[in-house]
Amino acid sequence: MCFLSSRLAAIVLYLLLVCQTPYLQARPQSNGKFDGPAELPRVYLRSSPADTPAPGKTRLVRAGDNLQQALNSVACGDTLQLEAGATFSGTFHLRQKPCDDAHWIVIRTSAPDTDLPPEGTRLTPCYAGVASLPSRPDYHCDNPRNVLARITFGGVNASGPIFLDDGANHYRLQGIEITRPVHEKPVQNLVSPAAHCPNDHVVFDRLWVHGTAQDETTRGIYLSGARYVSIVDSYFSDFHCVAKTGACVDSQAIAGGIGDLPEGPFKIVNNFLEAAAESILFGGGHATTTPADIEIRHNHLYKPPTWNPDQPGFVGGFSGNPFIVKNNFELKNAQRVLFEGNILENTWGGFTQTGFSILLTPKNQAPNVCPLCQVTDVTLRYNRVAHTASGMQVANTPSDTGGASSAGERISIHDLLFEDMDSTKYNGSGTFAYIISNAPKLRDVLVDHITAFPPDVLFGIKGIVGEPKIINFTFRNSILGAGRREVVTTGGATNCATRQRHTAAILDNCFQDPSVTHNVIVGANSFWPKENYLVGSPSDVGFVNFNNGNGGNYHLCKAKEPPSCKGSSKYLKAGTDGKDLGADIDAIAVATSGAD
Repeated sequence: MCFLSSRLAAIVLYLLLVCQTPYLQARPQSNGKFDGPAELPRVYLRSSPADTPAPGKTRLVRAGDNLQQALNSVACGDTLQLEAGATFSGTFHLRQKPCDDAHWIVIRTSAPDTDLPPEGTRLTPCYAGVASLPSRPDYHCDNPRNVLARITFGGVNASGPIFLDDGANHYRLQGIEITRPVHEKPVQNLVSPAAHCPNDHVVFDRLWVHGTAQDETTRGIYLSGARYVSIVDSYFSDFHCVAKTGACVDSQAIAGGIGDLPEGPFKIVNNFLEAAAESILFGGGHATTTPADIEIRHNHLYKPPTWNPDQPGFVGGFSGNPFIVKNNFELKNAQRVLFEGNILENTWGGFTQTGFSILLTPKNQAPNVCPLCQVTDVTLRYNRVAHTASGMQVANTPSDTGGASSAGERISIHDLLFEDMDSTKYNGSGTFAYIISNAPKLRDVLVDHITAFPPDVLFGIKGIVGEPKIINFTFRNSILGAGRREVVTTGGATNCATRQRHTAAILDNCFQDPSVTHNVIVGANSFWPKENYLVGSPSDVGFVNFNNGNGGNYHLCKAKEPPSCKGSSKYLKAGTDGKDLGADIDAIAVATSGAD
């Protein structure tokens, strides 16, 4: 239970953090560094064991011991070692204690560090003795062995097993499996605040956090009211809600951006993140603050193909109904976000969605639920997206009942590779991107160095006739397929894109002085602004090996190397920045190396 009002608690927590916490200085602020129009995070967290010292006593908690009693009595600087292979069932509260940056509480498996993957290496279910999971990427388990301690929820229709109490701080969880039992009753959050109360300085390191194959488990870690939290080197699986017969509709591996307390900075790095709705979601409910300074790097955001009822080996809920699938990554309320070096796989249409992988959509869900919600200063760079019906949405739209949110602006999107975008196979719209400006007005968007071949639509555009146009939109240096319909209206008689003759007319009617230049548009039949290159087929681009969706090589040919090339591509070093057109394939490979 919180003993201060939410607003007063937020002020007190902020002052404590700013005035008394040297951890803030662990990484310098960015001092206003930008990537294009977007400001990057101002704070980056350090999360290694060396940054979370626990110089005190070590206590072994054996199977059958009272874990909550041990948590109540542990002192700042101490380590609780939970017996490897043991299971602790129930609900467990991490209490508020007077800890500081030199005295963390570590809760970990009793197995030695040599039995865990090295720091900076992702833990997999192999370390819980599970050699493989059906329909998931191979995690190379040659010697399955359970070296984790297991904490499981004993209840139903609620959250658990782990709660962060009001003011809980300076905890590190490491080498633990966090889960729930198999039954048809839903479980909400496996890890969450005990109430609408603050917690801070928590590291989740090398964990396996998961539901079970056919249940409803809504979320893995819920970050409401959390500050200075790192989630690293962990494996999240089986978070899903069941269509028609289920008790929930939206599931995530990690979620936040809801409530009245400050949130962030967050570090979400090198995790496998599996959820039916969104692997990561910020926003989507009541909020009076916006989480800020969020680093999301080197993660694999994934949905098993067997969750798709149109694919062989389909697995759904206990009722036989499919899970409610939406997107891979969505922001409805977030500021200063760096989304870099991630792999996003498998999104298909159904229910209320049309198979978009990425959504940047500030949202006030219902009347006065979140009029201050915003999606601002977001950088997406060096990511690979594969096996989806559609690409992404940058869409400022009011909800049907809630009205407008606060802002959606300063978005930098560059060096993204989209493979196997297929509207038939994945039951969706086959659109590369929606660019929508209704309320609040969209502005300051950069789309740069993209490689993508949508089957149906390149851009779907919406703005309102008679209202201000989209300001400062830049689309450049990319190689994209035009699709069957190129640039179209998303619908509506008052839409600025409706009844326009061609692409250039839509751009002129919906955007104020857009910069659309140095793009290769494959299969275009419409009229485009000058200084873009309209070609008939991918073979005219000069790819080393165009094989859209099946491991193609999207480098541009240089002379006759490799032998499959007939000569140099005309689009080498042809960008406004002197770089090759299209995504920087080498930079994406480096940023995503080992993420899958």
